[in-house]
Amino acid sequence: MVSKKILVCCGTGIATSVQVANKLQKLLKDRGVNTTMKECKAVEVPAQTAAFKPDAIVSTTVVKSPSADVKVYRGVAFLTGVGADKLADQIAEDLKG
Repeated sequence: MVSKKILVCCGTGIATSVQVANKLQKLLKDRGVNTTMKECKAVEVPAQTAAFKPDAIVSTTVVKSPSADVKVYRGVAFLTGVGADKLADQIAEDLKG
């Protein structure tokens, strides 16, 4: 099983990012990826990326990737449930790649 770090962000860095992080962590574990999650506000992404050094960023709002090496995924599917499995498959595949 691979281990990766994921930065999860939303507008305020409180409830939504925590909910997405919890759901995504379970979905990725089911796909053979152990994760360390960190939640933050969208405006904190550049600083948190420098400090936490995530392998991926999942956001419920629009954020620009602060690094060409870190892919950003739109995480709204993990709130609505619509397309969550497909997005989790894609993230897991990318992280394992």
